[in-house]
Amino acid sequence: MSVTSVSKDLERLTLEVVAEYDVSAERAWQLWSDPRQLEKWWGPPTYPATVVDHDLTPGGRVSYYMTGPTGDEYRGWWRVIDAQAPRILVLDDGFADADGRPADMPVVRMRMELADRGSGGVTMTMLSTFPSLEAMEQLVAMGMDEGLRLAMGQIDDLLVYSETPLP
Repeated sequence: MSVTSVSKDLERLTLEVVAEYDVSAERAWQLWSDPRQLEKWWGPPTYPATVVDHDLTPGGRVSYYMTGPTGDEYRGWWRVIDAQAPRILVLDDGFADADGRPADMPVVRMRMELADRGSGGVTMTMLSTFPSLEAMEQLVAMGMDEGLRLAMGQIDDLLVYSETPLP
């Protein structure tokens, strides 16, 4: 599996997920910039995503929903704060109601960074910062850390068919 670590820091109110992939930063960036590729990994395996709107420019918005095994839907949205292809994506990440409007749930600031590894390939680091300890505890209790680990763990299979691994 590509995920190398998942760590929570209660003092800094952060959750960090780190993964390594044997592809270029440009290829890894496509996992975010192409909504059809994003759908193939965003969300745990039993909750695949459907991207409705996708604009990764600063000020842009991404909206999506995940469909569970019994047909239940969970909606979410991102507001793009910064996008520096192919290295950095910063966004506010929140839940939405059935009509796609922001739900009364905590909003998390997420920073995704792609860094070259000395041995080839990239390290993808996703750092989520919570507005409060209560918000962090609420979202972790809902399975956010495990959900991100499972979602990012699906990326290897997606990449294996799209680019030859680096030597």
